[in-house]
Amino acid sequence: MLARIRSAAVLGVDAYLVDVETDISNGLPSFATVGLPQGAVKEGRERVYAAIANSGFLFPLRRITVNLAPADIRKDGSAFDLPVALGILAATDQLNGHHSAGGPPLAGYLVVGELGLEGDLRPVRGALSVALAAKQAGLKGVIVPAANMAEAGVVQGIETLGARSLGQVAEFFAGASRLPTAHVDTSALFGVHGTSDVDFSDVRGQQHAKRALEVAAAGGHNLLMIGPPGSGKTMLARRIATILPEMTIEEALETTKIHSVAGMLVAGASLVTQRPFRAPHHTISDAGLIGGGSYPRPGEVSLAHGGVLFLDELPEFRKNVLEVLRQPLEDGFVTISRAATSLCYPARFMLAAAMNPCPCGYFGDIARACTCGSVGVERYLARISGPLLDRIDIHIEVPAVPYRELSRDRQGESSAVIRGRVDAARAVQVERFRSRPGLYANAHMTPRDLRTYCALAAEAESLLTTAIARLKLSARAYHRILKIARTIADLAGAARIEQAHVSEAVQYRSLDRPVG
Repeated sequence: MLARIRSAAVLGVDAYLVDVETDISNGLPSFATVGLPQGAVKEGRERVYAAIANSGFLFPLRRITVNLAPADIRKDGSAFDLPVALGILAATDQLNGHHSAGGPPLAGYLVVGELGLEGDLRPVRGALSVALAAKQAGLKGVIVPAANMAEAGVVQGIETLGARSLGQVAEFFAGASRLPTAHVDTSALFGVHGTSDVDFSDVRGQQHAKRALEVAAAGGHNLLMIGPPGSGKTMLARRIATILPEMTIEEALETTKIHSVAGMLVAGASLVTQRPFRAPHHTISDAGLIGGGSYPRPGEVSLAHGGVLFLDELPEFRKNVLEVLRQPLEDGFVTISRAATSLCYPARFMLAAAMNPCPCGYFGDIARACTCGSVGVERYLARISGPLLDRIDIHIEVPAVPYRELSRDRQGESSAVIRGRVDAARAVQVERFRSRPGLYANAHMTPRDLRTYCALAAEAESLLTTAIARLKLSARAYHRILKIARTIADLAGAARIEQAHVSEAVQYRSLDRPVG
C-alpha cells in the first residue's frame, strides 16, 4: 500500500516542500530510502523502527521503500523521521480512521520532527522557514515538535500544531484527540525591550569616538577604530547594539530564519527581536566567517544580519579570511556555490572593527614612544587591503583616555538618549526610501541614489573637491563620504548637505591621510 505525507526541507534559509512517499509491498524485509538522502536521513530508519515499536504500533517486516520527492535535491537533517513514521503507519492501516470523517486528512498538513527511540519528538532546525513554506503552499496547517511551536507560530494565517510524541500525532490523524495550537503575539514580543548590562554612560571621555559611533548607527555605516591598547575600542564596540533602532518585523523574521537554520535559536524562542552582536575570534576560518562547509551552514556574517559584526584586532585575521568580506559588505548577501547547488544567505550587517596603529600599539601616543618606525607602521597597516578599507565608511582614531577623564564621577549620555537621536534619523531614511524595497539606511544607497538624495550646497561641493584632490580618494571613498555626510545632515535635521556636514564626514576617513 502507498501513503503520501507532506513535509519540507531547508535549502539555504528557505524551505521547500517534500513529498514523503512510503510504499510497503511483499518481499524480503528491507528498508530503503531514496531521493538523495544524506547521513542523518539514512540513519532515520533506525530511529523510526524503534519509535514505532516503542509507541505500541507494529513495524511491518516487509519491503519498505521511502521516496523523498523531488528526488534530485539533496536532503539533510533529521526532520523526516516523523513523516516517514506516519507514512509507514498510514500504509499499514494503523492510523485508524485517517480516511474517515473522524480524523483530518493527511494531505492538509505539513509534518516535520525528529524522533527519539521512545517515540518522543525533538526540535528541528528551520521550523520558521518550514511554516512559511506551508503557508505559501496553501496548506491548512503544520505539525512541529512542541519545542518548535513558539518559533513556527509566528507565521500568521496558518494553523500551527505542536506534538510531544509520535503517539499524539497518530491519535490526532485518527480523530481521537486534538493537538495544542500555537498562539504568538508578535506585537508583544517587540514591546519587550531586552535589558543590557552595557551602556554608553559607562564610557568616560572619547567624545569624538562616541559621536562617530552615533553617526555609524544612524546610517548603518561600517566603522574601524584605531588606537593603542586599553583606549576603550572594544568597550565602545560592545555598546553599538544598544543604540541601534528597533528591528522591523521583516528584519526579525529574516534574522530568526538564519539563527534557526544554524541551530542558534534559543529553545522556546519565537523571534529574534534584539539586534545580534557577533564577535568571532581572529583565528576563525573563511568558512566559519562567510558560511559553507561540507554541509553548508550560515557563517558569522549571516548570524550578524540586522546587527553588528565586531572584528577585534583586525590585522591579526588571516588575509584570505578578510578578503571574503568584500562581497557581503558590498551586496548584503553571501553566495556559496557548490557542484550540486548554489546557496544564498542574507548578510546585511554593520561591521565594527578595531586595531592598533602599529605592532607595538603606541604609534602616535603622547605618553609612550613607538618603537616600530614608519616602515613598520606602513607594513602593519598594509595587512588590511585597500579594497577592504574602501568598503569601511568610517575610520576614527581612539586615543588613550587621560586619567582626569577616568576619575570623573559625571556620567556621559546614556544609550537610550543616543538611540533617540538615531531613531529620529532612521525615521527620515525610512521615509526617504519608502519607494525602494529592501533599502533601510543611507549606507545601502547605490550611486544612483546618491545623485538623487545627496544634493550638496555650493560650499560643501567646493570643500569635497579639495579633499578628494589632496587625499587622492578613490571613487568608492568619495561615495562613502557622501553617504556619511547625508547621515550627519539627517541627524541635524537638514534637507541639504552643508559644508559642516562634509567637513565632519571627511574627518572620519583618517586612514586616507598619509602616515606621519
